Amino acid sequence: MNFTFLRAACTAVAIGLAGIGAEAADITGAGATFPFPIYAKWAQSYKHETGNSLNYQSIGSGGGIKQIKAKTVTFGATDAPLKPDDLNESGLAQWPMVIGGIVPVVNIEGVADGQLTLDGPTLAKIFLGEIKTWDDGAIAKLNPSLKLPSAAIAIVHRSDGSGTTFNFTNYLSKVSPDWKSKVGENTAVEWPAGIGAKGNEGVAANVVQTKGSIGYVEYAYAKQNKIPATKLVNAAGATVSPTVPAFQAAASNADWANAPGYYQILTNEPGAGSWPITAATFILMQKQPQDPAAAAEALKFFAWAFANGAPAAEELDYIPLPASLIALVKKTWASDIKGPDGKALID
Repeated sequence: MNFTFLRAACTAVAIGLAGIGAEAADITGAGATFPFPIYAKWAQSYKHETGNSLNYQSIGSGGGIKQIKAKTVTFGATDAPLKPDDLNESGLAQWPMVIGGIVPVVNIEGVADGQLTLDGPTLAKIFLGEIKTWDDGAIAKLNPSLKLPSAAIAIVHRSDGSGTTFNFTNYLSKVSPDWKSKVGENTAVEWPAGIGAKGNEGVAANVVQTKGSIGYVEYAYAKQNKIPATKLVNAAGATVSPTVPAFQAAASNADWANAPGYYQILTNEPGAGSWPITAATFILMQKQPQDPAAAAEALKFFAWAFANGAPAAEELDYIPLPASLIALVKKTWASDIKGPDGKALID
């Protein structure tokens, strides 16, 4: 296994920054590692088609929120959406950009992709440090036909402020009262066990390198690097695999039109086909940007991505937003993000 995909993605974004010309605004973004693979791919295609560039720093949702609030980047990116009160207090607009799935990934001798099944309570006990070996009875009960080793479980979690962690711990809090009372949900938590790694990239790398390990990453990181992902038992009691249809099934319940600030959490959704740890990733921008030219260029990039980026998103197993939601987002741009003259920055 190697990380050629991640290195290529990093290179694509770095090349984009080098190509910014005198006439183009410097578009800078920072935040979530969850959407980094697709933002990097979009940036590369956008540069090729338009000659315009952007620099996106994959530093985690917590870092992205801090930077956009400090007005040091054109946009922030987070998988943990800000609540309406926080948006208003900070003068920020927020919208979803793409939807994906978060998956438990494992490195267990003799266990291939999709062979191991876990349910929410068992997953919570593993990350609580209460289930310590792979042949534990709770895991064996869910996998009667799988020969599991007696190896110790090595837990890998995020060390940085992370929207992936927010959604993962939100899910565990919904399915495990013990997790909710002992750890809870947040972009960063006091982990009861395991070792920390920075970004989806870091968790993926550590799982690949550590025998007997388990971690959680955005699905593109698992698929592109061929890291075995588990199946999960969902809220309907059905065993599901992480697939685009399963992510779509979970996302279909979201009522975006009636969600102030597009605040939606897509974990543990009902439906027999729903993947239980589905998540949207969000963009944050100042309603009155310090650099209106850069903000306008960023909005042009997002509009391009909505219009042209669906095939690349699907190739990486993200879900493009439906046309009805894109229309709502564009209305938000027109009504909320203004230049110093009070006019919308993009038609």
